[in-house]
Amino acid sequence: MAPDTANLTEYPLARPTECPFDPAPEYRSWLEVPGPQRVRLEDGTPAWVLTRYEDIRAALSDPTVSAYELDPGMPPLVRTMSTKHEEVSFVRLDDPEHAQHRRMVTGDFTIKRAEKLRPRIQQMADEFLDRMIAKGAPADLVKDYALPIPSTVIGLILGVPDTDHEFFQAKSQQMFDLNLPPEENAAANDQLLAYLEELMDRKEREPQDDLISRLLTQRVATGEISRSQIPAMLQALLVAGHDTTAGMIALSTITLLQHPDQLARLRDTDDPALIARAVEELLRYITIAENVLVRVATQDITIAGHLVRAGEGLIMNPLAGNRDSSFAAAPYTFDIDRNARGHLAFGYGVHQCVGQNLSRVELSIALPTLLRRLPGLRLAAPLEELPFRAKANLYGVERLPVEW
Repeated sequence: MAPDTANLTEYPLARPTECPFDPAPEYRSWLEVPGPQRVRLEDGTPAWVLTRYEDIRAALSDPTVSAYELDPGMPPLVRTMSTKHEEVSFVRLDDPEHAQHRRMVTGDFTIKRAEKLRPRIQQMADEFLDRMIAKGAPADLVKDYALPIPSTVIGLILGVPDTDHEFFQAKSQQMFDLNLPPEENAAANDQLLAYLEELMDRKEREPQDDLISRLLTQRVATGEISRSQIPAMLQALLVAGHDTTAGMIALSTITLLQHPDQLARLRDTDDPALIARAVEELLRYITIAENVLVRVATQDITIAGHLVRAGEGLIMNPLAGNRDSSFAAAPYTFDIDRNARGHLAFGYGVHQCVGQNLSRVELSIALPTLLRRLPGLRLAAPLEELPFRAKANLYGVERLPVEW
């Protein structure tokens, strides 16, 4: 018998339009009650939502909580299931397969490698700003600055030609747009995977010094991974490597413009410690990856006194967890002097975002550079008219008109 879910709160919940960086108001009451909340997804599927900081960390470090995408109990929230490709990205696998595949790419995303790219990223930021300034105001900060930087960087690492960036930007956004029908999410997923397979064909013919070429020549050749598994791996890196950081650059700019005193401090400082604290606080405060940490219990478990049965789906909500007062004092206040390390914006545990070091470096360059070079930067449209992604697994703003 199907469970009766009619009286459950429908999930996901949209952020309030008047405060686009705050969680839905329901989370405030949920955070006051220990344990997960029972909700109903749009297709009627019941699931548990974890909002409290410690509950999320505990679940993400529990080996009986699975990330395996093809488990029948997995909440159908991340609607990117391919209709033509059966392989699953390493981020949606469990150990030991997850760890094995993850080790093949971590070398390209270490702190050392990210820092080595700093001069090149600085050059990119200045070049894209030069073009935007030359074109004149008003400009779309998303199209002209926030997207090109991380897209170019991840393309450089993977070996994606510059001419293809616009295609993968569009497809990755369509994959995670919950306002689209599920079949359109899946179609965008298929198109991106097909593109990656064609790009792999090119790399096999002419290997270069990039991650795709190394996977093909060093990992497939030794049998560590099959060729058919690589497109899903690349897709995860490609999407996470540009869409999330681009969203953070744009949303961070809006946040700082709403806090002019803190913006001025970040603009005028050359203190790397203050810049690093500001980046961590922006990651905590905004938390764009709101509904991508979906899991399923593989056996009965108890979370803060609540029984979750084997086969039931779990959704971790790091946005709510990062606003938990047990983690951050005055959690709804934006404060660049806060020590926000330990936030959940990159997840937690063995599946923590592999690209977080690169993202931190990109943000630490893109934001101060923008503020220093355009000290008169301001929004060219009212906040309430900005096209925020009201319901998306990766929060963002589609366009950001600015003047200076």
